[in-house]
Amino acid sequence: MKIKKLILFLLIVAIVISAAFVSLRGIEIGKLKVTRIKDSIDLGLDLAGGVYVTLEAETDLQGAELQKTMDQAIIVINRRIDGLGVAEPNIVKEGSKRIGIELAGVDNPQEAIDMIGKTAQLQFIDPDGKEVVSGKNIKVSEARFQKTDFGETPVVALEFDKDGSKKFAEATRELSVKEIPEDKIIYIVLDGEIISAPIVEETISDGKGVISGEFTIEEASGLANLIRAGALPVEMKTLQSRSIGPSLGLEAYERSIKAGGIAILIIFLFMLIYYKIPGMVADIGLAIYTLIVLYSMKLLGVKLTLPGIAGLILSIGMAVDANVLIFERIKEEMRNGKSIRASIDHGFKRALASVLDSNITTLIAGVVLYYFGIGPIKGFGVTLILGIIASMITSVFITKYLLRLTIDMIDTHNTRLYGA
Repeated sequence: MKIKKLILFLLIVAIVISAAFVSLRGIEIGKLKVTRIKDSIDLGLDLAGGVYVTLEAETDLQGAELQKTMDQAIIVINRRIDGLGVAEPNIVKEGSKRIGIELAGVDNPQEAIDMIGKTAQLQFIDPDGKEVVSGKNIKVSEARFQKTDFGETPVVALEFDKDGSKKFAEATRELSVKEIPEDKIIYIVLDGEIISAPIVEETISDGKGVISGEFTIEEASGLANLIRAGALPVEMKTLQSRSIGPSLGLEAYERSIKAGGIAILIIFLFMLIYYKIPGMVADIGLAIYTLIVLYSMKLLGVKLTLPGIAGLILSIGMAVDANVLIFERIKEEMRNGKSIRASIDHGFKRALASVLDSNITTLIAGVVLYYFGIGPIKGFGVTLILGIIASMITSVFITKYLLRLTIDMIDTHNTRLYGA
């Protein structure tokens, strides 16, 4: 019986150590490749570097109409960010008129800032100042190179919808027959600024056109993206914007990981020295706890931020606190003359209410932070929630099971081995 329990205990320890090793170092066997957990979890803005922008709508709209307008603005901003190729942007409403945007890992922060808040009201205007068609009539826009007498130049190729094609054909037919060159111009205006002014020589009936100018291919791509995403339904003002370089974020990440590792190592040593066998069991439980939290973050796609790391370390403290509370109750039971097995059972029962009470109240706080917080506060809340849930699982169930396993394995009456 003892041999079976010993084998089971050693098997659990071996699995935990192996999982921890794979998580820290990664492994590659043939086609099977498991990357380090450190490289598998997405990093937030403060760690990966990127851009944070707060926009405010300049409008007098109120109530449901304002809500609808802001929802439309978020949709347009999302389309623009998709065009930048940024994965998993964080776009949230802040109050009634503000939108907060986080973009991690952006290569050109200033380009992103300029593009996000631009109204992008595109108009085609004739020499009399009359709008011929607008950006709403464009269904396709893309950057490409166009051959000219001087080589190839970047342009934005457009394709109008049915209504836009009809209006554009009528306008170009009227302008093409005029004699004075200035009267044949169709002005292409973006947010009140003329970006191109081609002269119309013939009727354009195929519903296609180009915007040419002194563009680079990057500028043409950006303009095409703006047109494709559509105009914002209301003018937005940039309240604040900041960019974090990836080197600064990486340095903060490395320091945080190092500090967290040192803290966990100190906790492991303290628990082992002070509580003996229960401390060893607690260390195994904490290792399992850490693996549960990190892989939960990976599976759920949770981004790791500096406040998130703080929440993770706080929840480790909660897990240690639960173990300390349980072990002190066990020690009290042993001092009262109970056997080690009975002390463990009664100690867990006595400590359970206090452990659940402290963890559940903290869990409620984490849920509130997650649902009502923004940005870093939300990151703190989500890691705190995952940490508290994992803490309760390991402290209440896994630690108790492993402690009872050690009794069957060792069969000792020496209470000093259990910290008494």
